[in-house]
Amino acid sequence: MKNLDQRNKIIEYSLKLNSTNLSPLRSGNISLRGKENDKEGYLITPSGKKYETLKPEDIIFMGLNEDAENIDLTIKPSSEWRFHRDIYINKKEAQAIVHAHSPHATAVSSHGKPIPPFHYMIALAGGDDIKCAEYATFGTEELSRNVIKALKNRSACLMSNHGQVAFGKNLEDTFELAQEVENICHQYTIALRLGQPKILSFEEMKKVLDKAKSYKKG
Repeated sequence: MKNLDQRNKIIEYSLKLNSTNLSPLRSGNISLRGKENDKEGYLITPSGKKYETLKPEDIIFMGLNEDAENIDLTIKPSSEWRFHRDIYINKKEAQAIVHAHSPHATAVSSHGKPIPPFHYMIALAGGDDIKCAEYATFGTEELSRNVIKALKNRSACLMSNHGQVAFGKNLEDTFELAQEVENICHQYTIALRLGQPKILSFEEMKKVLDKAKSYKKG
Protein backbone atom coordinates (compact mmCIF):
# COMPACT_ATOMS: atom_id res chain seq x y z
CA MET A 1 0.00 0.00 0.00
CA LYS A 2 1.32 3.44 -0.95
CA ASN A 3 2.08 6.04 1.75
CA LEU A 4 1.48 3.54 4.56
CA ASP A 5 3.43 5.59 7.11
CA GLN A 6 1.39 8.70 6.31
CA ARG A 7 -1.87 6.75 6.48
CA ASN A 8 -0.95 5.37 9.90
CA LYS A 9 0.08 8.84 11.08
CA ILE A 10 -3.32 10.22 10.08
CA ILE A 11 -5.05 7.41 11.98
CA GLU A 12 -2.87 8.03 15.04
CA TYR A 13 -3.83 11.70 15.18
CA SER A 14 -7.46 11.04 14.28
CA LEU A 15 -7.67 8.91 17.43
CA LYS A 16 -6.10 11.81 19.34
CA LEU A 17 -8.93 14.07 18.17
CA ASN A 18 -11.17 11.92 20.38
CA SER A 19 -8.79 11.04 23.21
CA THR A 20 -7.85 14.70 23.80
CA ASN A 21 -11.45 15.87 23.24
CA LEU A 22 -10.17 18.22 20.56
CA SER A 23 -12.95 16.95 18.32
CA PRO A 24 -15.49 14.55 19.85
CA LEU A 25 -17.09 11.53 18.18
CA ARG A 26 -16.86 11.64 14.34
CA SER A 27 -16.37 15.38 14.06
CA GLY A 28 -13.34 17.01 12.47
CA ASN A 29 -10.91 15.68 9.88
CA ILE A 30 -7.19 15.39 9.19
CA SER A 31 -5.04 15.38 6.07
CA LEU A 32 -1.42 15.24 4.93
CA ARG A 33 0.08 16.50 1.70
CA GLY A 34 1.31 13.57 -0.39
CA LYS A 35 2.00 12.08 -3.80
CA GLU A 36 0.82 8.90 -5.50
CA ASN A 37 1.89 7.74 -8.96
CA ASP A 38 3.66 11.08 -9.50
CA LYS A 39 0.38 12.92 -8.80
CA GLU A 40 0.50 15.77 -6.28
CA GLY A 41 -2.29 15.65 -3.73
CA TYR A 42 -3.18 14.85 -0.15
CA LEU A 43 -4.33 11.96 2.04
CA ILE A 44 -7.51 12.65 4.03
CA THR A 45 -9.78 10.92 6.54
CA PRO A 46 -12.99 9.37 5.18
CA SER A 47 -16.52 10.63 5.66
CA GLY A 48 -18.70 9.24 8.45
CA LYS A 49 -16.35 6.62 9.89
CA LYS A 50 -15.59 6.35 13.59
CA TYR A 51 -11.92 7.05 14.17
CA GLU A 52 -11.51 3.91 16.27
CA THR A 53 -12.44 1.78 13.24
CA LEU A 54 -10.06 3.42 10.74
CA LYS A 55 -7.67 1.25 8.75
CA PRO A 56 -4.90 2.44 6.38
CA GLU A 57 -7.04 1.57 3.34
CA ASP A 58 -9.79 3.90 4.63
CA ILE A 59 -7.56 6.95 4.17
CA ILE A 60 -8.27 8.47 0.74
CA PHE A 61 -5.75 10.00 -1.64
CA MET A 62 -7.03 12.99 -3.62
CA GLY A 63 -5.20 14.85 -6.37
CA LEU A 64 -4.95 18.63 -6.10
CA ASN A 65 -6.94 18.98 -9.32
CA GLU A 66 -9.58 16.41 -8.44
CA ASP A 67 -13.18 16.99 -7.42
CA ALA A 68 -14.50 14.21 -5.17
CA GLU A 69 -17.95 14.55 -6.68
CA ASN A 70 -16.64 13.76 -10.16
CA ILE A 71 -14.59 10.65 -9.41
CA ASP A 72 -15.75 7.18 -8.46
CA LEU A 73 -14.58 6.32 -4.95
CA THR A 74 -15.64 3.29 -2.91
CA ILE A 75 -14.97 5.23 0.30
CA LYS A 76 -15.87 8.91 0.26
CA PRO A 77 -13.40 11.50 1.60
CA SER A 78 -14.38 13.88 4.38
CA SER A 79 -17.12 16.26 3.32
CA GLU A 80 -14.62 19.07 3.96
CA TRP A 81 -12.14 17.87 1.32
CA ARG A 82 -12.60 21.18 -0.59
CA PHE A 83 -10.95 23.45 1.93
CA HIS A 84 -8.21 20.89 2.55
CA ARG A 85 -7.46 20.88 -1.19
CA ASP A 86 -7.66 24.67 -1.44
CA ILE A 87 -5.37 25.20 1.56
CA TYR A 88 -2.74 22.95 -0.05
CA ILE A 89 -3.09 24.83 -3.33
CA ASN A 90 -2.93 28.30 -1.76
CA LYS A 91 -0.48 27.60 1.07
CA LYS A 92 2.64 25.97 -0.34
CA GLU A 93 4.09 25.66 3.16
CA ALA A 94 1.11 23.59 4.37
CA GLN A 95 2.04 19.94 4.83
CA ALA A 96 -0.72 18.94 7.25
CA ILE A 97 -4.21 20.16 8.16
CA VAL A 98 -6.31 19.60 11.28
CA HIS A 99 -9.97 20.63 11.35
CA ALA A 100 -11.70 20.30 14.72
CA HIS A 101 -15.06 21.01 16.31
CA SER A 102 -13.26 21.71 19.58
CA PRO A 103 -15.69 22.88 22.29
CA HIS A 104 -14.36 26.34 23.13
CA ALA A 105 -13.30 27.26 19.59
CA THR A 106 -16.75 26.25 18.36
CA ALA A 107 -18.42 28.32 21.08
CA VAL A 108 -16.35 31.40 20.25
CA SER A 109 -16.90 30.87 16.52
CA SER A 110 -20.65 31.14 17.04
CA HIS A 111 -20.15 34.89 17.55
CA GLY A 112 -18.61 35.17 14.07
CA LYS A 113 -15.91 37.59 15.21
CA PRO A 114 -12.10 37.45 15.32
CA ILE A 115 -10.36 36.85 18.63
CA PRO A 116 -8.54 40.09 19.52
CA PRO A 117 -5.05 40.12 21.09
CA PHE A 118 -6.15 39.74 24.71
CA HIS A 119 -3.10 37.46 25.06
CA TYR A 120 0.17 37.51 23.18
CA MET A 121 -0.18 33.79 22.34
CA ILE A 122 -2.63 34.88 19.64
CA ALA A 123 0.57 35.31 17.58
CA LEU A 124 0.87 31.51 17.27
CA ALA A 125 -1.70 31.70 14.47
CA GLY A 126 0.55 34.14 12.60
CA GLY A 127 -1.04 37.54 13.18
CA ASP A 128 -2.32 40.04 15.72
CA ASP A 129 -5.71 38.32 15.91
CA ILE A 130 -7.33 35.02 14.99
CA LYS A 131 -9.77 35.54 12.13
CA CYS A 132 -13.17 33.90 11.92
CA ALA A 133 -14.28 32.67 8.49
CA GLU A 134 -17.80 33.71 7.56
CA TYR A 135 -20.43 31.01 7.84
CA ALA A 136 -21.33 28.81 4.88
CA THR A 137 -22.80 25.32 4.66
CA PHE A 138 -20.26 22.60 5.40
CA GLY A 139 -18.54 21.02 2.42
CA THR A 140 -19.29 23.88 0.02
CA GLU A 141 -17.07 25.94 -2.26
CA GLU A 142 -18.33 29.03 -0.46
CA LEU A 143 -17.05 27.73 2.87
CA SER A 144 -13.68 26.93 1.31
CA ARG A 145 -13.40 30.47 -0.10
CA ASN A 146 -14.27 31.91 3.31
CA VAL A 147 -11.65 29.76 5.05
CA ILE A 148 -8.92 30.75 2.58
CA LYS A 149 -9.79 34.42 3.14
CA ALA A 150 -9.61 34.05 6.94
CA LEU A 151 -6.25 32.26 6.64
CA LYS A 152 -4.61 35.18 4.82
CA ASN A 153 -1.25 35.63 6.59
CA ARG A 154 -2.44 33.12 9.19
CA SER A 155 -1.90 29.42 9.91
CA ALA A 156 -5.16 28.94 11.83
CA CYS A 157 -8.62 30.42 11.95
CA LEU A 158 -12.06 29.91 13.42
CA MET A 159 -15.00 28.90 11.22
CA SER A 160 -18.23 30.65 12.14
CA ASN A 161 -20.77 28.38 13.89
CA HIS A 162 -18.54 25.42 13.07
CA GLY A 163 -15.11 25.09 14.68
CA GLN A 164 -11.50 25.73 13.73
CA VAL A 165 -8.84 24.74 11.20
CA ALA A 166 -5.04 24.84 11.40
CA PHE A 167 -2.18 23.90 9.09
CA GLY A 168 1.55 23.45 9.55
CA LYS A 169 4.81 21.88 8.43
CA ASN A 170 3.94 18.47 9.89
CA LEU A 171 1.06 16.77 11.67
CA GLU A 172 2.61 17.01 15.13
CA ASP A 173 3.01 20.80 14.95
CA THR A 174 -0.38 21.27 13.32
CA PHE A 175 -2.19 19.24 15.96
CA GLU A 176 -0.41 21.22 18.66
CA LEU A 177 -1.45 24.50 17.00
CA ALA A 178 -5.08 23.33 16.97
CA GLN A 179 -4.75 22.54 20.68
CA GLU A 180 -3.28 26.01 21.29
CA VAL A 181 -6.19 27.65 19.45
CA GLU A 182 -8.63 25.68 21.59
CA ASN A 183 -6.76 26.74 24.75
CA ILE A 184 -6.77 30.40 23.65
CA CYS A 185 -10.52 30.21 23.03
CA HIS A 186 -11.02 28.66 26.47
CA GLN A 187 -9.06 31.48 28.09
CA TYR A 188 -11.00 34.05 26.07
CA THR A 189 -14.37 32.73 27.23
CA ILE A 190 -13.16 32.92 30.86
CA ALA A 191 -11.87 36.46 30.34
CA LEU A 192 -15.21 37.59 28.87
CA ARG A 193 -17.04 36.41 32.00
CA LEU A 194 -15.15 39.09 33.92
CA GLY A 195 -15.98 41.79 31.38
CA GLN A 196 -14.09 43.13 28.38
CA PRO A 197 -10.41 42.12 28.64
CA LYS A 198 -7.53 44.52 28.06
CA ILE A 199 -6.41 44.31 24.43
CA LEU A 200 -2.71 44.45 23.59
CA SER A 201 -1.70 47.26 21.26
CA PHE A 202 -0.73 46.82 17.61
CA GLU A 203 2.80 47.93 18.54
CA GLU A 204 3.09 45.30 21.26
CA MET A 205 1.77 42.55 19.02
CA LYS A 206 4.25 43.56 16.33
CA LYS A 207 7.04 43.05 18.88
CA VAL A 208 5.62 39.66 19.77
CA LEU A 209 5.30 38.61 16.13
CA ASP A 210 8.88 39.71 15.42
CA LYS A 211 10.12 37.71 18.42
CA ALA A 212 8.09 34.69 17.31
CA LYS A 213 9.69 34.80 13.85
CA SER A 214 13.17 34.95 15.40
CA TYR A 215 12.28 32.08 17.72
CA LYS A 216 11.11 29.89 14.83
CA LYS A 217 14.29 30.62 12.87
CA GLY A 218 16.38 29.67 15.87
